[in-house]
Amino acid sequence: MPSTTPGRLWIVATPLGNPGDFSPRAREIVQRADAVLCEDTRRTGLLFSQCGLTAPRLVSFHDRNEETRLEEALRRLREGAELALVSDAGTPLVADPGYRLVRACRA
Repeated sequence: MPSTTPGRLWIVATPLGNPGDFSPRAREIVQRADAVLCEDTRRTGLLFSQCGLTAPRLVSFHDRNEETRLEEALRRLREGAELALVSDAGTPLVADPGYRLVRACRA
């Protein structure tokens, strides 16, 4: 049964080269998220491993599959899921996938 409370999409910045720069707040968000949408699940998994994080479900979400993954992400958010969006390094949406998802959430 779908939740009556809408989900939440977190835009999470990842470190640029030094895993030690992963903020405590970012760590908390990705660990409690129902899924993490990421450019490359291998790179994100490695980052989480280097940071000693237990990775939740990692879902690839990149330029080549963003359109097809968009509806699934929106459905999960409507059902009350908490999703985190990360890029390989830095803040998503500056030059990374995800802008369509954020635009759809705002609409």
